[in-house]
Amino acid sequence: MSSEQVSKSKVHLSVENIGGIDNLSTSFEPGVTVLAGRNATNRTSLLRSIMAAHGSDDVALKGDADEGSVELTIGDETYTRTFERQGDTVISGGNPVLDDPDLADLFAFLLETNDARQAVARGDDLRDLIMRPVDVESINEQIESLQQEKRDIADELSTLSNLSDRLPQLERRRTKLEDQIEEKEDELAEKEQEVEEYDASVSERQEVESELESKLGDLRSKRRDINDVDRRIETEKQSLDALESEEDELEDDAEDLPEVAGGKIDEIESEISRLRTRRQQIQSTVNELQSVIQFNEEMLSGTSSDVVDALRDADDSGGSVTDQLLGDDQVVCWTCGSEVDKSEIEGTLERLRTLREEKLEDNRAHREQLSELEDEKSTYERRQRERDRIERRLSEIESERETRQERIEDLKSDRSDLEDEIDSLEQTVDELESEEHGDLLDLHREANQLEYDLGRLRSDLEDVEDEIADIERKLDERDELEAAREDIEDELAELRTRIKRLESEAVEEFNTHMDDVLDVLEYDNLDRIWIERTEKRVREGRKKVKKSVFDLHVIRTNEDGVSYEDSVAHLSESEREVTGLVFALAGYLIHDVYETVPFMVLDSLEAIDSNRISRLVDYFADYADFLAVALLEEDAQAVDSSYPRYSPA
Repeated sequence: MSSEQVSKSKVHLSVENIGGIDNLSTSFEPGVTVLAGRNATNRTSLLRSIMAAHGSDDVALKGDADEGSVELTIGDETYTRTFERQGDTVISGGNPVLDDPDLADLFAFLLETNDARQAVARGDDLRDLIMRPVDVESINEQIESLQQEKRDIADELSTLSNLSDRLPQLERRRTKLEDQIEEKEDELAEKEQEVEEYDASVSERQEVESELESKLGDLRSKRRDINDVDRRIETEKQSLDALESEEDELEDDAEDLPEVAGGKIDEIESEISRLRTRRQQIQSTVNELQSVIQFNEEMLSGTSSDVVDALRDADDSGGSVTDQLLGDDQVVCWTCGSEVDKSEIEGTLERLRTLREEKLEDNRAHREQLSELEDEKSTYERRQRERDRIERRLSEIESERETRQERIEDLKSDRSDLEDEIDSLEQTVDELESEEHGDLLDLHREANQLEYDLGRLRSDLEDVEDEIADIERKLDERDELEAAREDIEDELAELRTRIKRLESEAVEEFNTHMDDVLDVLEYDNLDRIWIERTEKRVREGRKKVKKSVFDLHVIRTNEDGVSYEDSVAHLSESEREVTGLVFALAGYLIHDVYETVPFMVLDSLEAIDSNRISRLVDYFADYADFLAVALLEEDAQAVDSSYPRYSPA
């Protein structure tokens, strides 16, 4: 559904067993809806129901219910979320408005417990919150991939450097072989000349000579065959050596690779699942504690509807107010009916507030632990993939080595057969040898040996020339590899610069929008709230790395009209709440949340006076399709009366 369609659509909401709500069905017109009333009247539960329909898990089931649901209808589209209690866990299901509610949880759903508001109040580094909606992770993945590609190219260039060093040695070997071949060719030519001269002087025993020539020809052929077999055996041995060298390198790589314990990834996934479940449980507890605290605060202050009704009944019947309130220091406990000191209830409330803060701190710690575990899981998976690759290649090498060893054995068997045939031929030649032709046979043997030696030299020369050509071909690739490495370095620099640029742009936009929000609020003693991006060296594992840090600064004006910089820690509690709200509202604007999230919800605005709340609501009414704001009755009176009012039962 388009933003324009949403802005013109009436919204219907049905809620069952969420927070303090049993059953509720209501509608919202486009624009602002003011939820006016006292605290503990389920306004926050209604806001959380809207958030739940969008996909947020910041929701709690009613304490006495095992199931609950939220249904939100916008135009022709209906979105349903279901919640089921399973032990200490609440399992959610259904089809929410948003596939990923993180952005909305941060900057559109601005309850008191909102992460952005709380992070400012605590003085946390704000980089994670500001950059979370920006896809920095994909940029980091690109950087990691390019770094690995760069390392691979460096390895190839190192190999080429070694080959380049070997090239002069091969060229000297080639020259030497060419000289040796030339000498052998000269010797063979001389020997063949002697054979021809001898043949010219002998005319007898032509038949014997013919047979001798045939056998000697066979002998030469077999020696060439055995030479070819020797070359093939040598080639297979060289391939085996290369395989063994690669195997050694892979085994070294595997040894250097940290061991991934069996089931470690499953353990981490299990721990991640446990922590996520625990976070949901803690959030549910926080929500329930908040409801209990608000209810008891109202009961204690006398603003609860139950107390007001009781007092009204007492007045109508002529009864004394002390029947309900037993003086300034004592009250009737609304849970057990006994008389107790106010200080005891106030002490209990303070302990509940402390417990709530502890739970919130636990939730933050769990979130940080989850992030660390997800990083650890990613590292282990990367190591496991590399180990699997090495093991696959080692298995392939083992198979290839066995194949080549079998070939060598077959070739050795062929060579043995050839040696037997050569021995048989030499024996036949010896038998045909005569006193008359002994010199001729010696000449033939010498010529055969020269041919054999010449064949070996030519084979060696061919191998050397092939290796030289292969090295030269690979060296031709060096320029391309170096150019590719330079391109990668440029791309890495651009990606790193892009992250810095995105951070700087985000900070600049946040500062601009925080100025806009402060202009709307018009605080006299709060001139400016701004973020500064700095780089600090922090320890990450065993090494220190540079990381960006976003620090929040506050510019104030004293009674004499002098401006000075102050830290969030020095602000009053209400000023910290205002600062956190300003930061969260700026996030809503900078990330254009209104373009993808139909609803914006505002709660816990007590730190801002009524007139400023009115200006704030008017300002954001121009952005949000639907703006639901929970206000006390006195604050609601200052807001434009044309905005629809809704008072939850």
